[in-house]
Amino acid sequence: MQHDNSKNDSFDDDDLSKTALKRHSAEMHDLGVKLVKMGNNTIKQLPLDDELLSNIKLAKKIENKREGFRRQLQFLAKLLRQRDVAPILAALDEIENRTLYQAAHFHKLEQWRDRILSQGDDAIQAFIDEYPHADRQQLRQFTRQAQKEQQQEKPPAAARALFKYIRSVAD
Repeated sequence: MQHDNSKNDSFDDDDLSKTALKRHSAEMHDLGVKLVKMGNNTIKQLPLDDELLSNIKLAKKIENKREGFRRQLQFLAKLLRQRDVAPILAALDEIENRTLYQAAHFHKLEQWRDRILSQGDDAIQAFIDEYPHADRQQLRQFTRQAQKEQQQEKPPAAARALFKYIRSVAD
């Protein structure tokens, strides 16, 4: 006895496409929420058409109206599903990576400052090796002042000045 599995196979295909559609719908909803939570300056950097922009602004306006906000997010997700969101996602990725890069760069500069303050001339030489246009005398002066302030338990004005100098050289 042979069963006709073609009906079951099409059911599985429909099931997969329903799942894929639901997943895509959820992703667009999440993207809509992300867009609404972003600052206006960040939104201006994204390739959004006027309809999307106006609906994002409306969602921001009614964020404290629970049911209206929920419906607005659903509508925003629907608009996003009707568009090619690849350019929007690419721009978002670039913005997020830029932020990560800036944070990592800032952290690296802080490490240089801390290393120079703790190791003195050896660290200054290593910094000059990496950034040949740095002024050794300026670095030494900031370092001496910062160490003196630290010994006298004064606010770290020279350490801040050292950081600003390092940032000006490394940027």
